[in-house]
Amino acid sequence: MREGFYHFLAMASTRARIAIDAMGGDHAPAEIVAGAIRAQAELGVDVLLVGDPQAIESSIKQHTDSCPLEIVAAEGVIDMHEEPLVGLKRKPKASINVAMDLVKQKRADAVVSAGHSGAAMAAALLRLGRVKGIDRPAIGAVLPTMVAGKPVIILDVGANVDCRPKYLDQFAVMGSVYSQYVLGNSEPKVGLLNIGEEDTKGNDLALRTHQLLQENPRVSFVGNAEGRDVLSGNFDVIVCDGFTGNVLLKFAEAVGEIVLQILREELPQGISGQIGTALLKPNLKRIKQRIDHAEHGGGLLLGVAGVCIISHGSSQAPSIFNAIRLAKEAIDNQVLERIQSEDFKRSRQSAASRHSEE
Repeated sequence: MREGFYHFLAMASTRARIAIDAMGGDHAPAEIVAGAIRAQAELGVDVLLVGDPQAIESSIKQHTDSCPLEIVAAEGVIDMHEEPLVGLKRKPKASINVAMDLVKQKRADAVVSAGHSGAAMAAALLRLGRVKGIDRPAIGAVLPTMVAGKPVIILDVGANVDCRPKYLDQFAVMGSVYSQYVLGNSEPKVGLLNIGEEDTKGNDLALRTHQLLQENPRVSFVGNAEGRDVLSGNFDVIVCDGFTGNVLLKFAEAVGEIVLQILREELPQGISGQIGTALLKPNLKRIKQRIDHAEHGGGLLLGVAGVCIISHGSSQAPSIFNAIRLAKEAIDNQVLERIQSEDFKRSRQSAASRHSEE
């Protein structure tokens, strides 16, 4: 009865509808539900909590001031130790499968999951499929830079351990679309992560990708980006293979945590310290917002035929809230539709006519 009431309320709304894998993640479902409740109240979205109704109901009851949320029943979850494809086939009604089906059936506009990232990617590919012309989807992570208000999107940060040059070329186009329409850069500057600025530096993948990017009229390629350049603010989009990108992302997150910890340890103690900390509180809050990975919510899986946000397995309520915010931004700015409008096949054929990539 209560589920039917939730469903009626959601169907009556024209707001963006976000399906949440309520059972995915280290702190599910309590933290997932808490973040979803806040998002529905503050972001103007409707959330669909997918998972075990009883467990979700129990978590909702911990929030006496929450507004009604729709619950969509699912059976089971893909555990972190499971091989993604095997798990998805063994558990067709698992929460991540059901959440992806909601998008496929147009009952939801996006999916957010803090569960098994490999399973989320596999489910997105199996249920939603790829955007036409895209060979491999990529996870894009938005990180702060030394220039205030000018973040950089890095992709891929984990979807593809091994890449071909054409994959990175496509990543650059997708990243540029996101940077332009969500991050507000009219002509996003694209960089290729490499070990040197010179176009003769790097391994075979870097050298061949560099040439493709130079010849791609759809991106503003400004050259190689060394590790120290990634957060400089000189680039709006950085492309790399998923192995390198994931290492870079995890390192950046750790640095952010260390900076926050140092600030806590080094702030003066005692009465004078308390007064000083109180005066600095607005500044400290802004610092946390810029460098704490929880403030960024996760990564957008670009290249699949649906909006999908993959969050950290350790995500708590603030991260889930921000992941839902990311999904809403992608929906509002029609990122999927803009990527789908790109003619990737023509671009690839044009490049292939000048030289063979294989």
